[in-house]
Amino acid sequence: MDQILELFFTFIKIGTFTFGGGYAMISMIENNCVENKKWISHEDMMNIAVIAESTPGPIAINCATFVGYKKKGIPGAVAATVGVVIPSFFIICLIAFVLDHFLEITVIANAFCGIKLAVGILILDAAVKMIQKLQKRLFPCVILICAAILMVVIDVCALKISTITMMLSAGCISLFLCFAKELAGRIGEGK
Repeated sequence: MDQILELFFTFIKIGTFTFGGGYAMISMIENNCVENKKWISHEDMMNIAVIAESTPGPIAINCATFVGYKKKGIPGAVAATVGVVIPSFFIICLIAFVLDHFLEITVIANAFCGIKLAVGILILDAAVKMIQKLQKRLFPCVILICAAILMVVIDVCALKISTITMMLSAGCISLFLCFAKELAGRIGEGK
């Protein structure tokens, strides 16, 4: 029970003090769950990020659910998920009920300008940490470089390509290359 409560309060803290959504939370989840508490490994965190992005639902909730499940099964998954959701739920309810024109308040608008910059830095931090932990083999590096180039081309040319289409295409290309590599290995063994 103590570990379930620890999961719950850890994710309440992450949900309360992270602005900018799921991508900004990845850095805090890694910091708390990998580096400080050692609940999961860096490899697990990378896998969580990929799976959470590939499955339906917000990435932060998917990450929290996986970490909780990995640590304490279904009760842990529920505790972590509820913990990460509660702060956002109450903050949004408070804003909706109390302040009709929340962002029209000068102090709030100015605070959010600073928060936007911090969110960008948190997202960049998460990306840099994942790239550093990427296996230094040719295939993952080629995928990283191709994805970065494709992203820049899509943004610069203002192309309207669905994220789902890009994710499915990347998955299919990766599967094709994996099967081709396996087939080449079998042909090499047969000679």
